[in-house]
Amino acid sequence: MNVRPFLPQSEMEKSKLNSPLVVNEKSNDGGSDRISAQTFVFCDLAAATKNFRADCLLGEGGFGRVYKGRLESCSQVVAIKQLDRNGLQGNREFLVEVLMLSLLHHPNLVNLIGYCADGDQRLLVYEYMALGSLEDHLHDLPPDKKRLDWNTRMRIAAGAAKGLEYLHDKANPPVIYRDLKCSNILLGEDYHPKLSDFGLAKLGPVGDKTHVSTRVMGTYGYCAPEYAMTGQLTLKSDVYSFGVVLLEIITGRKAIDNSRAAGEHNLVAWARPLFKERKTFPQMADPMLQGQYPARGLYQALAVAAMCVQEQPNMRPLITDVVTALTYLACQKFNPESQPVPGSRMCSSTPRTRREQ
Repeated sequence: MNVRPFLPQSEMEKSKLNSPLVVNEKSNDGGSDRISAQTFVFCDLAAATKNFRADCLLGEGGFGRVYKGRLESCSQVVAIKQLDRNGLQGNREFLVEVLMLSLLHHPNLVNLIGYCADGDQRLLVYEYMALGSLEDHLHDLPPDKKRLDWNTRMRIAAGAAKGLEYLHDKANPPVIYRDLKCSNILLGEDYHPKLSDFGLAKLGPVGDKTHVSTRVMGTYGYCAPEYAMTGQLTLKSDVYSFGVVLLEIITGRKAIDNSRAAGEHNLVAWARPLFKERKTFPQMADPMLQGQYPARGLYQALAVAAMCVQEQPNMRPLITDVVTALTYLACQKFNPESQPVPGSRMCSSTPRTRREQ
């Protein structure tokens, strides 16, 4: 897939997007495939959400609110994001997201159905993800909500990594997601994960360039330290953010949690000393798992997370290697009644991940 460079920002801001966004890609037969996002008028989306009624609200983020709706034209259930009309950044996010998701297609990326640019209204229409976000299943759970088991957690982690791998290795030029966090990983049927919210995505470095420089954006607790300090963004910045998410999946803790004891507010800072002693690994498992996890699988998953959150970017693994390791772990079905004996063939370790030289 070839991603055409974005318009200069001034031109993007002038764009009204009053016609369908169409991108031509060269097909295998030498022709071109037309990829277009459907356009909607505001009144249709207002009707789909019952005039953006409070009981249709799915969530609220930094750029606007997301509502559940049903399109009258086809009776399809969708998620509709209404961007905040007060900020220029919201309009930039809208333009970037339409361009990105019209070009990028993968089973682990959320599907953009269309958009509305009607007057000063900016709305995005996505496929509806019935199980909400990963955050909804990890943090602040009500007593009656089902807890994620170990197998499901590893499948979610592997799927999210595959979505990131597509952005880094399949898109051309590569795409840096820049806002990977639990609330941006949505879950469909059978907990199938998809990355969402591409408004902060950036085209990655090409040629002999090692990074792109940009204003620091993202979410505190997930940003790679070198990006937060210098504004220099690389693919390894995303790998760091993924490592934080993987730690959340394993531990059940939030990236930043000021309600915890001193020294435990920042998940990565809390975890780093524990990475050094294998005997402390069981202390890092989410108590909600109630010990129902494979010991070797826990060690291997924590090893992957530890490599991803290395302070030095060149010490972090490539996302392809992360996918390899997590796909292996996701395939190891854990049965509490028949745990493999340590040292047996079933307990053989995952292939060692290579690091970027």
